[in-house]
Parts: sequence; C-alpha cells; structure tokens
Amino acid sequence: MTRVMRAAGRIVVAASLATMFPACGSTPPPAPPPQAQLPPPGGASPLPALPLPESQVPKYEPKGRRDPFEALEGAQGAGGGGSLVATAKLTGIVRSTRATLALVETPEGIGYILKPGDTLGDGRLLEIGSDSVVFQVTKPGESTNRVVLRMAMD
Repeated sequence: MTRVMRAAGRIVVAASLATMFPACGSTPPPAPPPQAQLPPPGGASPLPALPLPESQVPKYEPKGRRDPFEALEGAQGAGGGGSLVATAKLTGIVRSTRATLALVETPEGIGYILKPGDTLGDGRLLEIGSDSVVFQVTKPGESTNRVVLRMAMD
C-alpha cells in the first residue's frame, strides 16, 4: 500500500513539473526598445521659433479679476499709497492645539488667514494675542514700526 502511494505521489509531482517547466525558456524575452539617437554636440543648431500671427497670440482678459502678470506690490499700493496693515481690521482669532491664526480683512473686503511670520502688504505678523495682533511694518528708507490691530467690538 505504501509503495502505491509513493508511486502516485511521484506521478503527481512529475506531472506538475512537466506542466510548469515547458513554459520557462520557450520564448525569448522581448527586445529592448531602440535608443533615440542624440545629435552630436556642436552639430546642427535647433530650429528657430516661428513667430505666431497676431490673430493667434493669446490675450489675457481679466473680466474683473486681478492681472496675474502684474506685480502684487503695485496692485496693493494702488489703493491710496497707504499702509495695508494700518488700514486692515482684525475680525477674529482662531486658537487650536496646533496653531493660532488671525483673521484680517482689508478695506476692499478681502480676508486673510495669517499665522506669526506671515506678511500682509508692508508688514510681517509678529504675534497674536487674545484680542489683538502685532505687525512689524518696514518701509524703505524709514525705521520699522510696530502696528497693533485690536479686535473690533461690534
């Protein structure tokens, strides 16, 4: 009985090996893709860019939005030349276990969420208190000033 079981086991092993190994090595691996030929250094120069006809040159249409190609400093200073920090108002303070944030609104109605070290126009936020924030305002050619914004009590 044990000889029969051993013989049957050998047949099962031989059959499984016979089905597994013929697939190995029967087809060669695919050839690697051909390498792109690089031009020799100092050879032909790249083609010059062709100018687009005037009708195909893209135009920016702001439609009431700020021009992204215009400097931010010029856009902020256009509101009267004053200090952006001095005209802003503190609308809220958010405290969490991770950070303390100040909610500041400009006269134009644009809101900013700031943390210490962030800049707003010409000032850098130094600290956030319980009901106030302190900015350090630096203008070229003048000394630095500290501006304190207090929470508006409505």
